Amino acid sequence: MFFTKTIKKILALRKGEHEADKSLLLAIGILLIFGLVMLSSASSVVSYAKYGNMYHYFYRQVIMVVIGLVGMFIISKIDYHKWRHLAGAALIASIVLLLLVFIPGVRSDFGTARSWINVFGYSFQPSELVKLTFLIYLATWLEAKKGQLNSVSGGIIPFLVTLGVIGALMAAQPDLGTFFVISFMATVVFFVGGGKFKHLLLTAIIAGLVLFLALYASSSYQSDRFKCYQNPNFDTQKECYQINQSLIAVGSGGIFGRGLGQSRQKFMYLPEVWGDSIFPIIAEEIGFVFSTFVLILFLFLFYRILQIAKAAPDIFGMSLATGVVAWLSVQMFLNIGGQLNLIPMTGVPLPFISAGGSSALSVLIALGIVINISKQTKNLK
Repeated sequence: MFFTKTIKKILALRKGEHEADKSLLLAIGILLIFGLVMLSSASSVVSYAKYGNMYHYFYRQVIMVVIGLVGMFIISKIDYHKWRHLAGAALIASIVLLLLVFIPGVRSDFGTARSWINVFGYSFQPSELVKLTFLIYLATWLEAKKGQLNSVSGGIIPFLVTLGVIGALMAAQPDLGTFFVISFMATVVFFVGGGKFKHLLLTAIIAGLVLFLALYASSSYQSDRFKCYQNPNFDTQKECYQINQSLIAVGSGGIFGRGLGQSRQKFMYLPEVWGDSIFPIIAEEIGFVFSTFVLILFLFLFYRILQIAKAAPDIFGMSLATGVVAWLSVQMFLNIGGQLNLIPMTGVPLPFISAGGSSALSVLIALGIVINISKQTKNLK
């Protein structure tokens, strides 16, 4: 009896709230279930080869998804306005988290990147959480600076300085893919919050030119990815091996796919099939038609979050929801676009689907905030 009353009290709507957007919840649920099914299939071979257990990556992801769902539920019960009080702490946390990866004994190195830390034997990517903490800070700052964003000194300069600090720490790791996600998210939120378009346009042109020249002139793996994008035959056995195997997987799927569980590229041909390269395995197994349905589901999720942003009761709520949809949409585009060679590979995970506890946790917590905003919207369609 006590347990039942406690549950009802937790689930009860507070004053001024209505039910959460059911379409949003449905889209989240379908994407999570689909992601777990495809991860189980895509990772089975490499999981068995590495750990003697076909479901190693699947089980780990299930645990993180469950933790993430609990976190999403708890966050969805907290009035999103309360996050304003943590804006300063969120910015400090963002910087501290990014500094942790440079501390020997704490950081975990994977290949050429130093973007992971060890937490009780588990690897955690701080930059995934920084997407959320920096968004909270930015949304709070934009609301406080309303009416001052058109000026250079009150708008674009402090925005670029803060983003520059975050960017410098991420470039030093290096984690340019995640930095691009954060930069895009921040730019969209800044514009929606009242920033001047010409300031952002000029900044984007300069930043894009600098990034292009840096990648092209560099001898690092980032420039190799750019060269592979220009010509996948540049080095098919080494630098461009992954993109070639990715394109083979996508092409092999045809219209309706080989069938669930029937991928051939997952047999140690395509690297990172449990992570960044999971979409080519999806395309190989379920084909073009059903892969298109997955993309449509993503677009529907983004549409619902945009509707929530539009109906949010204040600038803070609108900025938070807009930031989340910008974050998820550009990350989806970078992942799938890279695997299809529409853009250079960036190494960012596919939301809801790629294995990765850091990504799953940060995404679900962010969606918990969006769910709470949806409870306080007005005239949500």
